[in-house]
This record gives sequence, structure tokens and C-alpha cells, in this order.
Amino acid sequence: MTSTRSIDQPSRAAGFTLVELLVVVAVVSILAALLLPALARSRSAARATVCTSNLRQVGLATQLYWDDHGGVAFVERGARTNNGWNYWFGWLEDGAEGDRRFDPAAGALWPYLRSRGVEVCPALDRSHARFKSKARGAAFGYGYNLRIGTRGGTGIAISTVRSPAGCAVFADCAQINDFQAPASPDHPLLEEFYYFDLEGPTVHFRHALRAEAWFVDGHVAASLPAPGTEDRRLPGAHVARLPAEAILP
Repeated sequence: MTSTRSIDQPSRAAGFTLVELLVVVAVVSILAALLLPALARSRSAARATVCTSNLRQVGLATQLYWDDHGGVAFVERGARTNNGWNYWFGWLEDGAEGDRRFDPAAGALWPYLRSRGVEVCPALDRSHARFKSKARGAAFGYGYNLRIGTRGGTGIAISTVRSPAGCAVFADCAQINDFQAPASPDHPLLEEFYYFDLEGPTVHFRHALRAEAWFVDGHVAASLPAPGTEDRRLPGAHVARLPAEAILP
């Protein structure tokens, strides 16, 4: 006679025990801790790649401008008009920070570049709580070498540049502002900035402590800051200056 188990007898349920679940959670946590830095590095590298592409397109437009203007560079800021200034990247109205009108069609590169979405580096976090816009929407995330296109003067002849491979024309730029509301000395903010020079830190080393730059000869390279030039008013923003040899034409 075959015996049968009573329906009242408990059976072993299939599944994880509490200890097994805790082990799985611990393993997943360890794997996440190992993978997150690698993912962050991959994301940073992807942003740097997009930035490099942006600068190459801006640089190509600049070379076309040089070809059409006898090899003479455009100025960083030109005529004053319609309650604002014509900068190399477009017209920017006077007025309250973050509320100024902006027209890129007035910029020197507009006929060659138009609006291709290359104006802002993806690593420039405009949503950050410590970021201050200068205009309605994004104006420009790259800065121009003031020694190449002197403000209020005339641009230099590109043929006179001593080291085309060593002289930067454009670079990742930003500035620490503590003098225009909503910024203040007690509440400095990061903002877009449109030129770099030997005076003052305005290059933004936002790609793993490096700044992407486009050089006269047409190549793009990541640059390190000049030692001792970082702006300390906003720790962690990594705004400094390029080495002098990358600025002086």
C-alpha cells in the first residue's frame, strides 16, 4: 500500500532565504560601486568628444571667414548698436543678467555656421544651482582669444602667428561672477564668458580638469591650466587660465 503525505504536513517552499537575499544585495551594491565611476568616466569622455566636434565646426567656420577676409581675424567685440554690442558670436543686449536678448545672426561666423547646435559645450551644466545665464537661453559656451581679435581694434593677420600649432583661438570658457545680481561677493556664480586672455581666469577646465581648445592650425586638443591661476571664489568650478604660450600669437 502506497503511503501519502498528509495535506496538513508543511512543504518546503521554493525561494530565497533572508541570508541569501542579503548576500545578493551586497553583491549588487559592490558591483554598482565598481561600475559607477567607470560610467561617470564614460559620460565625461562622451561629452569631451561632442565638445571636440563642436570646436572643429566652429574652427572650420573660422577658417572660411579668414579665407573670405584676406586672412585677417574678426574682432572680439565690434560696434555698439540697438542698446547692445555686436560680439564675435552675435548681438547681446544690455540689461538684467539672464533676461537680455541675444541674436546670433549678428556674429562674424553666422554666415558659415548658422545654428548647428554647436554653440554650447555639453559639459557646461546650465541647470546647476550656481550657474547664472547672461542672456535668455544660451548665448555661447566657448571663448575667443582676445589677442587674436582685439576688442575695439582690428584682428591680427593669421599669417603672423608664430606657432599655429601652439596658439589657441577658441577654448572652453566661463567666468566666476560676484558683481552682477543675482551673484554677489557672498554668492559667486558661474556664467558663460566669451574671451580669454592673460588677464584673469576665464577658461573652464570642465573635462576632467582639462579644457578643449581649437588652435590656429586646425587641431583640437585638451589643455591643462597654467599653474596657480585657478579662481578660488567658487571652489570646484575649475576656472583658470591657459598657459601664456597658448594665448600669445
